[in-house]
Amino acid sequence: MTNPMIQGRRADSARRRERVLKALRTANANGSEISVSAVARAAGVDRTFLYRHRDLLSQVHAAASNPPGTHANGPQVSRDSLKADLANAHDRLSRQATHIRQLEQKLSALLGERVWAESGIGTPTDIEELQRRITSLEQQVVDLTNQLEKRDQDLDAARAANRELMSRLNAPRPRASPR
Repeated sequence: MTNPMIQGRRADSARRRERVLKALRTANANGSEISVSAVARAAGVDRTFLYRHRDLLSQVHAAASNPPGTHANGPQVSRDSLKADLANAHDRLSRQATHIRQLEQKLSALLGERVWAESGIGTPTDIEELQRRITSLEQQVVDLTNQLEKRDQDLDAARAANRELMSRLNAPRPRASPR
């Protein structure tokens, strides 16, 4: 005779197995996520239950490795096509990252040139215009220097005349004799 406790455990285990199988069928039919955690959650059992029952675990892994199609009427999606899509997405991301780096470098170079030019430190855009401006300014310097020299000469002449007049004014005058 079997112990009623053992019979109860076997019945409970059978009920849980049935819930796991039902959750797995439902996930396959709905196209929802199939993983150990998702099936265990849907069946209301602990994940360790699936790991203790290798046959259930292999069914979950088999169902997870062959994802269902989008709908029963639609085309089936294979694991290989999903891997190819993933590889293509990685390649596209790599190309986009390279393109972004190139654009950032180009933008950086253009902004650097612009700042360099606006700061006045950079190479002038029109060297001939600047040469004409330099020549014009040099001529102004020569003209102003000549004017300054002429005014200095005039000032020196005025000072000399002023000194002479001051010395005449300060010179002793002969006194007139009393008559």
